[in-house]
Amino acid sequence: MSLLDDVAQRDGWRCWVCDEPVDADMSVNHARGPSVDSRTADRKAKVVERLAHRACNSRKGAVKVVIAWPDHLHVVEPAPLITVAERLSRKAGRELVARCPRRRDAQEAADWLVDRFSRLVPGMPVTANVEEGGGQYLVALTSGRR
Repeated sequence: MSLLDDVAQRDGWRCWVCDEPVDADMSVNHARGPSVDSRTADRKAKVVERLAHRACNSRKGAVKVVIAWPDHLHVVEPAPLITVAERLSRKAGRELVARCPRRRDAQEAADWLVDRFSRLVPGMPVTANVEEGGGQYLVALTSGRR
C-alpha cells in the first residue's frame, strides 16, 4: 500500500488518464478506486508508475491510452497528446498540436494544454503559443529539457 500512497501523493490524487480526482478512501476494488498504472506500453521505455482509477487502468489494458481533448474546446485535427508528451519528454523542442478557427479558441486550447501537461508529465516545463497562419490559429507546445 505504500507504493500506492507514494504515487498518489506525487500525482495529487488525480487519475492521469481521465484527469479526475481519485478518492483516497474508496476501496481499491471499486471502479473509481485508486490503482497504480505503468504509463507506457513500450517495453524499451522507462516505466513510469502513475495513479489511475481502477476502471481507467483496466479499460486501457496494455495498449497506449488516448487522452481526450475536452468537447468544449473548438479545435481541428488535435494531436494525440500521449504521442506529443513522449516526443517532448524525449527530445524537447516545439510541436504544433491543434488548429483553431478563432484566436480565442486557440488561447483556450493553449491554456488547457499547459494545465493538462502539468499533470500528464509532471516536471516537464511546457509553454503554449498561439500563432496566426493561413486564416486560422495554430497552437504550438514548447518544452525545454527536464
